[in-house]
Amino acid sequence: MLKVCSMEAENKELLIEGAKTFGIDLDERAMEAFELYLKELLKWNRKINLTAIRSEKGVVLKHYLDSLSVYPYLPQPSSILDMGSGAGFPGIPLRIIQPGFEVTLIDSIRKKVDFQRHIIRRLSLKGTEAIHGRVQDNGILRDLGGRFDIVLSRAFSDLQTFLVVALPFLKGGGTVISMKGEVDPVEIGRLAGAEGMRYRLQKTISLVLPFSPLKRTILLFEKM
Repeated sequence: MLKVCSMEAENKELLIEGAKTFGIDLDERAMEAFELYLKELLKWNRKINLTAIRSEKGVVLKHYLDSLSVYPYLPQPSSILDMGSGAGFPGIPLRIIQPGFEVTLIDSIRKKVDFQRHIIRRLSLKGTEAIHGRVQDNGILRDLGGRFDIVLSRAFSDLQTFLVVALPFLKGGGTVISMKGEVDPVEIGRLAGAEGMRYRLQKTISLVLPFSPLKRTILLFEKM
């Protein structure tokens, strides 16, 4: 069992109740994992700029719950590539709640990948890998091309670039999921149908994060 300093009771309640809005019941194992992740993130962040969010409550609302918001749209089991994963979001929270996910994280910033690997070790997240590199690199494409059911990102470049670079990593019929702020659905539809995109806009989900005014949009694009 993990031994960690407990999350503040108020923030623990926000995480538990917020997760329920996405159909997730967090058990004791998951809560211990989230608490250790939080403790390590805040500790590392004092020395290394992993995230601009530096409060416990901010991490719970803007990182944890934002990451979990995509959970209802992920088939289980799935192989998932998280592009531009930063401090591990959304890939690590999704892996914490669902051992059936096989998660690969990739980021071009070494210190962020070092942190991801540290968390993966501390939480014993089997089937989870953190890779340092750029998705455009030939070696990355060679090793990871065509391997994933899902390619997702919260913060990787603009949408058009993300769709282009994600394509070769998907299996046939795979799905790209982009987690954004507020967007114009009409413009997104035009982009998906543009020449060379090779996607169908499958679904657009608009939501407000629990206990927060933050508006989010989840875009699902199916590889054709």
